[in-house]
Amino acid sequence: MDNSSESKSSYPAGGGLPVIQYWVEQTLSPQGLQLWQTLNHKSACLSCAWGTGGQKGGFVNEAGEYLQRCAKSVEAIAAELQPGIKQDFFQEHSISELQNLTSQECDRLGRLSYPLILKSGSSHYQRISWEEVYQIATQAFNLPPARIASYSSGRSSNEAAYLLQLFMRSLGSNNLADCSDLCHAPSTVGLKKVFGSGTSMVSLESLKHSDCLVLIGSNAPANHPRLMNELIKLRERGGKVIIINPQVEIGLVKFASPAFPIKSLLTGGSDISSLYLQPIPGSDAALFVGLQKSLIEQNLIQIEYLKAYTHNWQKVVDYANHISWDDITNTCGISQEEITATAYIIGKSARVVFAWAMGITQQANGVDNIFSIANTALITGNAGKIGSGTMPIRGHSNVQGFGSMGVTVNLREEIKQALSQLLGKPLNETPGYHTRDLIEAAETGKIDTLFCLGGNLYAANPDLQQAQQALSQIDTIFYVATKPNLGHFHGLAKQQTLLLPVFNRFENPHKTTTESGNNFVRLNDEGKSHLQPSNADLISEIELITEIAHRLHSETPINWRKLQDTAYIRELIAKTIPGYEKIATIDQTKQEFLIEGRILEEPKFPTSDGKAQMFVTPLPQLSLPTKAEFGVSEHQPGIVLILGTGRSYGQHNTVVYRSEDKYRGMPHRHCILMNYFDVKKAGFQEHQRVIVKGDKGKLDNIEIICGAIREGVGFMFYPEANVLFQAKIDPQSGTPAYKRVPVCIIAA
Repeated sequence: MDNSSESKSSYPAGGGLPVIQYWVEQTLSPQGLQLWQTLNHKSACLSCAWGTGGQKGGFVNEAGEYLQRCAKSVEAIAAELQPGIKQDFFQEHSISELQNLTSQECDRLGRLSYPLILKSGSSHYQRISWEEVYQIATQAFNLPPARIASYSSGRSSNEAAYLLQLFMRSLGSNNLADCSDLCHAPSTVGLKKVFGSGTSMVSLESLKHSDCLVLIGSNAPANHPRLMNELIKLRERGGKVIIINPQVEIGLVKFASPAFPIKSLLTGGSDISSLYLQPIPGSDAALFVGLQKSLIEQNLIQIEYLKAYTHNWQKVVDYANHISWDDITNTCGISQEEITATAYIIGKSARVVFAWAMGITQQANGVDNIFSIANTALITGNAGKIGSGTMPIRGHSNVQGFGSMGVTVNLREEIKQALSQLLGKPLNETPGYHTRDLIEAAETGKIDTLFCLGGNLYAANPDLQQAQQALSQIDTIFYVATKPNLGHFHGLAKQQTLLLPVFNRFENPHKTTTESGNNFVRLNDEGKSHLQPSNADLISEIELITEIAHRLHSETPINWRKLQDTAYIRELIAKTIPGYEKIATIDQTKQEFLIEGRILEEPKFPTSDGKAQMFVTPLPQLSLPTKAEFGVSEHQPGIVLILGTGRSYGQHNTVVYRSEDKYRGMPHRHCILMNYFDVKKAGFQEHQRVIVKGDKGKLDNIEIICGAIREGVGFMFYPEANVLFQAKIDPQSGTPAYKRVPVCIIAA
C-alpha cells in the first residue's frame, strides 16, 4: 500500500489535539500541581523504554532536547498520584466483589498504602504488619530452590532488579521469570546469536544520522510516542520511513507532535510513512526473505561486506535466490512489485535502521523473524555503522535494565562467574523457568513460593483460565505493587496471597538507575510520596528484598542490610555487570552514560571472532482452521479470522487508563476491529454484536468496528482477549504468539 501525500489526505493525524486536550485536563485537575512537579522531577519516565527524564530533567532526552514528554507519561504519573485506598476498603469489599472489576476499575481504586493478606478460606483481604510479612517470607523462602520462583516487570529500578536476582541465586534458584519472556525475548535470543549482543545497536544520536527506517509490527504513536519525533525529523531531512503492519495505524501515516507545535497547527501534522505494507500476520520471515531475494536481483547486496564481516552468508543468499516468488508472495500476501519497490528504497539508502516491536516477536517463529531482519540488515551492509543497524523497541521503561542486571534464565557466562565470586559459591546450574515454563510448572504443583516484583502475571498470559488455575496451586504469592491490578484478585495462591505496597520511582528515599531501550543509563533522584505517613505504610523495594534476605542469610555471604544503600549496590553492579563500570561513580559525577560495547559504529561485533553469524530462515507454514474446528457448522453465518491482540491508545501494558480508542474508532474494550469486506462476507454489519470463539474460550457481546486492517485479520484488546486462546509458543524463546490467534466470529 503506497501512502503518497494524496492517499494520506483521507486519514486524520495521530497525536495532535486529543493529546493537548488530555494535558490540559490533567493540568486543571486537583492534582495538576503535583503532576507538573513530578513531570519535572529528575527521574526517568514511568512508561516506555523510549521515555525521557533523569538528571537532565523531566522533559529532556539524552540528547538535551526539550518537549519530550508524552500523554503516556502523564497517564502513568496521574495514576501514581491517586489517593491511597481507604483504610476500611478491603474490610468492606470481598474478593468476589473485587473479581468483578475491570483493569481500569482496579487501577482507579487508588494507591496501595498498607500490606494485606488473603488467607485460604477467607473472603476478604486483611491488613497485616511488615513484621508479619517478614515472618511469612522467612518460612516461604526456606524451601528447596526448585520450588521457589520470581516474576518481574520493568517498573522497578536496576538496583531492585540486581537485588532480586542476587537474592534468588543466593537461595540456589534460577527461576527468574520476567515480563520480557512474554514480549521481547525473541529479540534478545535472536540478536545474541547473530551479533553477540541482545539489545539495540543504535543509540538516539546514531538514529539521527539515518536516512531510512523500517518499522515492523509496532504502533509507536500509541506505545512509544517519543520515537515519532525522530521519524518526523528523519522525513524532514529527506529520509524514508517504511511501515510493515497488517493494520493501518493513523499515527504511522501522519502524526501531530506537541514537540512541533507550529507544524502541527498549520498542517495538521507530519507525514510519517513513505511506504506502508500490510502483510499476513505471522509471515514476516517470508516478507524479509522476499526483500533479500529482490535485493539480490537488483544487485543491491554488499558481497564484500558479507565476506569480511559475516559467517554463513552464502547459505542465506542461496536460500533467498532459490525460493520461488510464488511461495513468498502467497505466504506473506504482499505482491512482488511491492516487495521490489521496498527493497529498492532499502538498497539505495545509505544508512538504514531496522526497528520492530511485538508484532514481530509475539509469533510462533519470533526468533526466525529476528534472524530474517538481521540478515536483511547484513546483506545491505547496514549493521555496524552510524545511522544504521537493528533496534528492538522495548515496552516497559526498565524492562531492558532487568535483563542487564541478570534477571533472566539465560545468564551470560561472565556474569555467572562474577556472581559466583560475590556469593562465595558456584551458582546452581539447574535451568530456570521462564514465564510460560513457570505457569506450566505451577499448574503441576512444582512451585510453592512466588515473589512478583511488579507486573501482572495473571493477565499478561494467554489462556487466563490456565493462569488462574496455575497460580492457585502455589502456596504463597507475594505481589509487590503500587496499585491493584487484575492479578491481585484473580491470581490467588492456595494458602496465602500478600499485597505489598511500595514507593514508585519518583518517591524512593534513595537514588536509583534505569536503562533505556537504546542502552542509556539514567540516574533517578530521591523523592517523597504524596501519601501521608499517618495514612500510609509503604517501604521501598530495596528495603523489602534486603530485609527478607537478611532474615534468611544474616550477613552471609554478604551484608544484606548494607545493600539498603543503593550506592553500594551500584558498586557491586559495576564489578559484576559488563559495560556498567561507569555506574560505580554516577553518584559523584551525576553523569548518565551509554553502556559500553552495545552501540556499534563499525562492523566489529561482540562475538567470539568479531563476525556476525547469519541463519537461514525458512518460510513459515501458515494455515487457518475451519469453522468446524471451532464447533461451528460450515453453513452457519460467520467467518474465521487471524486475530492479533494489542493495547489501546489509553493503555500501558495490562493497565487501562481509558476505555475508548479514538484513533481506531473503537468506543470501548469489547470490540473487534475488522475489514469491511470481511464483515460483508460473513453476513454481518458494522456495530453488530457477535460471539468471538478461540481455541480455549469465547467472548460474547463483542461489537464489530470496521477499520483499515488487512482482509482476513481482526484486532482486539489485550488482556481481555487473552481468555480466548492458548497461544502457540516459539520454541526458541518461549514467547507466545499473541499476534496470530485463529478465531471464529459468529452471530450472537
